[in-house]
Amino acid sequence: MKYLDPKNDLVFKRVFGEHPKITISFLNALLPLQPGKEIIEIEFVKTELISELPSLVKNSIVDVRCKDSSGRHFIVEMQMLWTDSFMSRVLFNAAKIYVRQLLKGVKYDGLMPVYALSIINQNFDNSIQDWYHHYLMTNQFHASKIIEGLNLIFVELPKFQSKKLRDKKLTVLWLRYLTEMDKLMHTPEDKILLPPEILEAIELTKESNFTPEQLLAYDKYLDAIRTEASIKADALKKGKAEGEAIGIAKGEAIGLAKGEEIGLAKGEEIGLAKGEEIGRIKAEAETLKSVALRLKKAGTMPTEQIADVTGLSEDEVNLL
Repeated sequence: MKYLDPKNDLVFKRVFGEHPKITISFLNALLPLQPGKEIIEIEFVKTELISELPSLVKNSIVDVRCKDSSGRHFIVEMQMLWTDSFMSRVLFNAAKIYVRQLLKGVKYDGLMPVYALSIINQNFDNSIQDWYHHYLMTNQFHASKIIEGLNLIFVELPKFQSKKLRDKKLTVLWLRYLTEMDKLMHTPEDKILLPPEILEAIELTKESNFTPEQLLAYDKYLDAIRTEASIKADALKKGKAEGEAIGIAKGEAIGLAKGEEIGLAKGEEIGLAKGEEIGRIKAEAETLKSVALRLKKAGTMPTEQIADVTGLSEDEVNLL
């Protein structure tokens, strides 16, 4: 029996967007809900978020959207490739749902929390080892002070590693379903007992449950992901090469300018020293001529002797 990848857009939406019990189990496992605040019942809501200001903001579509019996709202997104704008898009969609409650006559004190759960198939924060990220509006100086309303949760699947195969925590089991379903299915029952919701989710991924048209869409989605990943890799490689070229050219320009600056300074230094030396020599020469002239006027020494004393030539003495 062949099973499809549950992270594929087609399969993910079928498993988590059409079966309430599965979605409830999944959300309770991955959301930061306080004990006693678990989700009991949900209803699915249209995934297209239509803008009330179409001239300013475009519509957006999320993978799975639902709300529970207490009025809390939930968005679930499966993102195969990380983009720098994805986090902003998640925040925008969550805020849109939060604000939209006012349009239905809800007062400010009646606004219910919105939870945006994003499963990422790539690492987006390599500065830390954590694979689970929960973002809240908190006081920067008092972390316990929180403004309730928006909860953004990001799960980096590549960082998740199931080292304890006997770990029966629901969170681990659901993440193993997404990352290593084959291993999870072949784990002996005496080591781990899968809850009925996960067993049903596994059953839904059977290839035999999909039509030929759906399987074609499944393959096209995978191909689109591979193509996009290849384009990003090529762009990154090209950008790196161009960056290196620009860096070399910039370095050469800086080096040349620095060299010219150093050369100019060195030239000025040498020129100044040379000038001082020439000036000194000229001053000495003028002094010697002055001495020779005084001796010549005194008439006590012959020209030959004056030249010998001053270092001047006899012709130079005669010209004085």
